[in-house]
Amino acid sequence: MILLEVGSPLSLADPSEIYRPKAPGFELDKDMSNFRNYDNLQDEARRVKDTYYEMHTKQTHQFAKSQRARYAPGIVGEYSVMEMLDLVAGLVDESDPDTTLPNDIHMYQTAERIREAYPGEPWFALVGLLHDLGKVLALKGEPQWAVVGDIFVTGCQPSPSVVFGKDSFKSNPDSGDERYNTEYGVYAPHCGLESVVTSWGHDEYMYQVLTRNKCKIPAEGLYMVRFHSLYPWHHHNDYQHLTNEKDSTMLPWVQRFSSFDLYSKGEKIPNVPEIKPFYESLVAEYCPGKLLW
Repeated sequence: MILLEVGSPLSLADPSEIYRPKAPGFELDKDMSNFRNYDNLQDEARRVKDTYYEMHTKQTHQFAKSQRARYAPGIVGEYSVMEMLDLVAGLVDESDPDTTLPNDIHMYQTAERIREAYPGEPWFALVGLLHDLGKVLALKGEPQWAVVGDIFVTGCQPSPSVVFGKDSFKSNPDSGDERYNTEYGVYAPHCGLESVVTSWGHDEYMYQVLTRNKCKIPAEGLYMVRFHSLYPWHHHNDYQHLTNEKDSTMLPWVQRFSSFDLYSKGEKIPNVPEIKPFYESLVAEYCPGKLLW
């Protein structure tokens, strides 16, 4: 079991932010022309590129499968959701020019935006609060290429819209493996996204946590958590040869969530002490007690 210290400070850069495509327009607390402004980020852009190339080199099909198996028993420890929020409070996304706020504030911002737009769907707001909690993997010592960034389907050839393109996979051993370098790879046509193995990161890990602990999150919310970083699917319509009817049904929900996730980083900072009791009540209803992480 991995023991973590509450409030442990850690700076976490999310390399997906710079090269992530824009979602449909969302009303912000600041001028859209000043959003995602990456001027004068040449040095950081090189670091981001290096991170993605390392990710696309090391995230093999077998690596992703082994990470799923490794974390399946819940080796990080037992924490409540609110305790985990305290743990990730020290995570700051250094690569995001739109916010220098800790990760927990971004999650509260996302949750509050959703709560305002969907007052009749409290579970949706809770998903906004939960979606990035899987980044606790960074506190466990996982490298950034195995925690953050856009995910992709392993076990088959990269999709056309993957960040930095297919050339970034040239050094991935799977690229030369006939089992994995074709359009379908190890998968049957329209097997469904629930049957594929995506690259390992905070999405799949948090999905594991919610399902392992039998949290009462609807299927739509579980899809949001599990696939919110699968941008080639929900922003570029890739993987249509692998998706099934359930994926098509869930897609609008994931896209809806994505707009709140991307564009909740305005200037308005939630009054956390004021709204925290509301979210504590949601956690008590949907994800009560200590969870096995």
